[in-house]
Amino acid sequence: MFRMKNICISLGCTLFLLALHGISTAQLNSQLPRYKIAVFAPLYLDSAFDVNEEYRYSKSFPKFFSPGLEFYEGVQLAADSLNKVGAPLDIQIYDTRSAMSSPESVSQKPEFNNVQLIIGHVTNSEIRVLADIARKKNIPFINANIPNDGGVTNNPSLVILNSTLRTHCQAIYKFLQKNYGNSPVIVFRKKGVQEDILKNYFTEVERSLPSASLKLRYVTLNNDFTGAQLKSYLDSSLTICIASSLDEKFATQLCLALASIKEEYPTKVMGMPTWDGIKDFSKKEYKGLEIFYSTPFYNAKTDKVSSGINNYFKTYLYSRPSDMVFRGYECIMRFGKLLMEKGANIGSSIGEKKYRTFTDFDIQPVFLNKQSPTLDYFENKKLYFVKLQDGVVKAVY
Repeated sequence: MFRMKNICISLGCTLFLLALHGISTAQLNSQLPRYKIAVFAPLYLDSAFDVNEEYRYSKSFPKFFSPGLEFYEGVQLAADSLNKVGAPLDIQIYDTRSAMSSPESVSQKPEFNNVQLIIGHVTNSEIRVLADIARKKNIPFINANIPNDGGVTNNPSLVILNSTLRTHCQAIYKFLQKNYGNSPVIVFRKKGVQEDILKNYFTEVERSLPSASLKLRYVTLNNDFTGAQLKSYLDSSLTICIASSLDEKFATQLCLALASIKEEYPTKVMGMPTWDGIKDFSKKEYKGLEIFYSTPFYNAKTDKVSSGINNYFKTYLYSRPSDMVFRGYECIMRFGKLLMEKGANIGSSIGEKKYRTFTDFDIQPVFLNKQSPTLDYFENKKLYFVKLQDGVVKAVY
């Protein structure tokens, strides 16, 4: 087991948690200009090792380690691949759960000078901090995981890859308008603050497209609703149902109720972007129900690079790579290559559709105040729509 407390890892380092300690920084021998990327991720090294630098958890692996570590694994795989072709990139990785590596303290260190791109697997509270640092340095900050702006405005340095809930609602409305414009649309919801936000987002879209409105009908359900109680809201030919809540329990309860009456009242269910992780939909109780949801990161994993990553994990780690591994890999490959091409001009070129890795991004400027020309941030507006039936992806739009 190798040991290291504070991570600042350059290209060419070996991968994964129990190999994180004790790795030294390596510089590539090149006469080309070098470009520096700072990657922030929660690796919990201070929690994983005690004062004697002994691993605290024996042979176990706490679940809260996984997301940040998996993102780091993808970053390192991409870094290794770029290193093999002599890419002039220096990638520094900082553990945001280390007392020595908070974004505020790291940004004050000499080693942070000349950083030209920040990539972060972050929390909501870290978005504003890193966005402010990026604005002061006039460089992009790629928020790779949180579908939120963190309250940031007037900051063209912030780039949100995981599309916000507002963007999902806009895309859902337009998708249904295009494909099911002549069918009745019922928005099933429950009481709650988040549900009210979703309703406001859909209302915003309706007001912006008055000539082609779907005329959504909202129905607020009690906690103990059944399929029989939903019949009065449904059409005997076809009804499009939007599940307007991020609550997983509500999602499964609604789909179970609709599945129980689908022979008499056929429905197609449009879910939320959080539905890609719901395993219950593969159960027999949901058989035949057509479920749709939106996602910015669809990857069929049939391409050569994805297959290579899958084989690497199977051969050396006896596991499967999570979606966050592919996210980390894609961030370094896409934006690292863009940085090498554009250099100091990467900020003005961040939306260019170059260096596709697994998914298509459509990075667009966002103006939250329609009456103001102030650019608040950039956001990925490209969303895929996945059709899920019997727990299997049937189609992607």
